[in-house]
Order: sequence, then C-alpha cells, then structure tokens
Amino acid sequence: MVAGPQHILLVDDEPHVPLLVRPLLEQLGMTVQTARSLAEARRLLAQRRPDGILLDLHLPDGSGLDLLRELRAAPDTRTLPILVLTGEGDDRVLSEVERIGGLVLAKPFSPTKLGQRVTAALGGSGGADR
Repeated sequence: MVAGPQHILLVDDEPHVPLLVRPLLEQLGMTVQTARSLAEARRLLAQRRPDGILLDLHLPDGSGLDLLRELRAAPDTRTLPILVLTGEGDDRVLSEVERIGGLVLAKPFSPTKLGQRVTAALGGSGGADR
C-alpha cells in the first residue's frame, strides 16, 4: 500500500507561526491543519488522527501540557510524535515535557531546524500504520 502525505496538526495561537510553518512542511510533502486553541485541537483530533503534532505550551484556553498528557495516556496516541514549540525557559516545564514524551523545540526556531526535527520525529511513523 502506498502511503499518502504525512499529516501534521499544528496547535499554536500565534498568527505568524502557521505562516512560517505551513509552507515549510508543505515543501517537505506534508499536509498541515491548524488549531489555535486546545478545544479546536481536540475537535480536530476527534475527526482525524495526524501523523504528528506541533504543539505550543501557551494557548488561550489552557496549557499544551494538558493535551500532551491526554495524548500520552490514550493507547492510540501514546506513541504519536509530538514536537513541543515553546519559548519557555523553565527547566522544570521542559523536563516535564520530555518526561511525558514530547520533543522540545525552542522558539524562535529556524525553518531549517524545524524541518529537521519534524522529519526526524516522523521518520518511523508513516501514514500506512494508521
């Protein structure tokens, strides 16, 4: 079976982030869906399981850590690649993200670094195993 493009859910409330991230990921052959809140992310996740998630920690209706915990607790998303985008410098928060099973990419990030991290995170998670 031939897998289609990898599908990424970008959860970030900053309007400039999708403008930077979407073209980069589309150049890498991925499709991108965006959510600007936890509620919107949950709604989109209920409709379609992505191949990976880019998740901001600071959202208008709560912490991205809550969503990360929920996804790691659910059997069908326990191993889903999740890259946390954060400007957070608190080592306790960053170690919590890593303990839960998220990868961290600090803001501001370069497009090259983001592309490398997403490609590496998705390397073994092609769309055919969904």
